[in-house]
Amino acid sequence: MLASSTLRLPNIRPTPISSNQSPSEPDTKPVPQARKLKGSAQLNRWSRARTIRSGRKLDRPDQQAQVLEAKRPPVEATESEVNSVTKIDGDDDVEVRLGKSIYMISDGTGWTAEHSVNAALGQFEHCLVDRGCPVNTHLFSGIDDVDRLMEIVKQAAKEGAMVLYTLADPSMGESAKQACKMWGIPSTDILGPITEAIAAHLGVSPSGLPRGAPGRTIPLSEEYFRRIEAIEFTIKQDDGALPQNLYKADIVLTGVSRTGKTPLSIYLAQKGYKVANVPIVMGIELPKTLFDVDPEKVFALTINPVILQAIRKARAKSLGFNIETRSNYSEMDYVREELEFARRNFAQNPVWPVIEVTGKAIEESAAWSSSHIALQDIRIF
Repeated sequence: MLASSTLRLPNIRPTPISSNQSPSEPDTKPVPQARKLKGSAQLNRWSRARTIRSGRKLDRPDQQAQVLEAKRPPVEATESEVNSVTKIDGDDDVEVRLGKSIYMISDGTGWTAEHSVNAALGQFEHCLVDRGCPVNTHLFSGIDDVDRLMEIVKQAAKEGAMVLYTLADPSMGESAKQACKMWGIPSTDILGPITEAIAAHLGVSPSGLPRGAPGRTIPLSEEYFRRIEAIEFTIKQDDGALPQNLYKADIVLTGVSRTGKTPLSIYLAQKGYKVANVPIVMGIELPKTLFDVDPEKVFALTINPVILQAIRKARAKSLGFNIETRSNYSEMDYVREELEFARRNFAQNPVWPVIEVTGKAIEESAAWSSSHIALQDIRIF
């Protein structure tokens, strides 16, 4: 279980206890009930895994109340009782423990720190999801002076948190390192070692300025304009539009509805790839231009039918459809039939790489497809 938040400095100060509330009494305000995950245990695990990878908070029923109660054990409680495991109602294979905190400190937006930590946490899904060892991640961005840095490090020491930082200014990085060492806080400099290695390789000293800092100008390079062009192309080619332009695409995605073609297209476009996506719908013939494209540029997306049905049901509900108007779009028989129809199309075009998107983050699917295109470009070169 993973909780994630972006904090500002006022948030790290303890909340004062009102005069009419005893320190040992929990807040009597009703705790909002989180929506319970429905479906099979496998579906629940996949959903939790995707939430962890994306860095979002994984809500649990009565989680806040359980943690609050665990923090206030009775006077006679033993250490083992305080650290005991609490089961969650309705999900027998998940346990809740008091989470360990990870503080991420950045002098910029915090994008690098946050994505690095989320990528690393992906290696611990076996623990985070199935064994119930929760982690609370907190991002502190825009930290550009030592006083604010020290305040966060002190709070980390009180919480027993781990500190990870990306500080472009070497003096700030050194301050964080020494402070963590002084207070016995486990810490890691994410950016420093990489920057030093590149500086040694290039024989040039780094600027020491965070990305986007005043005085640091980023030139509008050819790559920038290529990415803008790619995004514009991808938006125009969404959902099978303008099939006559498929030959202009670097990547063509195809698959049934709700397999993630559009978000994956936009993500790849931001990397500079011109992407078109073509939906597969039973009873509708695929455009002939799709088969004129280099088959190694076409990527077929498929997904587990149980997951696809759940996604389609949620989509239909978000659009305000009731049971009568949903038709067979989210019915399991239709879902299986449509996936089988798509599979037959893929089998007729065996050169098309097939990506199983079940349980995958967009970044994972994008990495697979872009690396395949890169290898193809190397062979051409």
